Amino acid sequence: MKKLLLFCAFVLGALPGWGGLSPKPEMDFSFQYQTSQPISVLPATSEQIQCQDNQCMKQEPLGVYGIQKLYCRAQGCFSIAYEYAPYQKLIVDFSDGVKRESNVFATPEKLRNSFVVSVREKDLWVEPSAQPQHFNALLRADAWVSLVLILLLETLAAFAYLLYSGKKYRIIYGVILANLITMPVSWQFLAKVVPEPSLIWIFSFVFEALFVKMFSRKMLSWKASFMLSLAINVTSYSVGMILSFLIAPYLF
Repeated sequence: MKKLLLFCAFVLGALPGWGGLSPKPEMDFSFQYQTSQPISVLPATSEQIQCQDNQCMKQEPLGVYGIQKLYCRAQGCFSIAYEYAPYQKLIVDFSDGVKRESNVFATPEKLRNSFVVSVREKDLWVEPSAQPQHFNALLRADAWVSLVLILLLETLAAFAYLLYSGKKYRIIYGVILANLITMPVSWQFLAKVVPEPSLIWIFSFVFEALFVKMFSRKMLSWKASFMLSLAINVTSYSVGMILSFLIAPYLF
């Protein structure tokens, strides 16, 4: 079993870091209207374009893929992606019949990013926002769904591991408490500063191993606590990747 877990960890490390139930890269676009008449966004015909260069010579729509999509409302738009291209462009359709296209802008290196979009008469101008995001990520539907799924998957994985190893089942309480700490820290704080979801997975793996060891004291060795953390995090990553993809269309 140990060799299998180590093999799974190696495979996960080689995969793109967007899988699982951790926060995904996202962009929030706040609109500032500079038009002579009030207008509103037409979400169905608006799109975000992925560009491979700063001239957008090679481009393709962000598209709809699981949770990946451009979501628009009257005041602006936001997008979530499993992985963004190096450059972006917005093409937003408005109620006045004008489909406005933005300048090409670089994709930031953080997971969570804010932009100000100046809506002009004929086009859009996008630039990074100087104001940090103040919204509470823990109030979002995807955050709560993530917490529920992680608790369910990692509790079941911990139970299976403890059953296999013959350890005391009350160690599961340590697993639950550790997840109740790592989830809000990841969604509310780490997502604002780290560039890759895989770094959040590594943080969760290490923190949960240390926390479970402190919680269990002599019931688990250091090696066993890290193997338990590896087992539960591999489970939540792999199974969570499938579940999150299936339920993604119902989150927003």
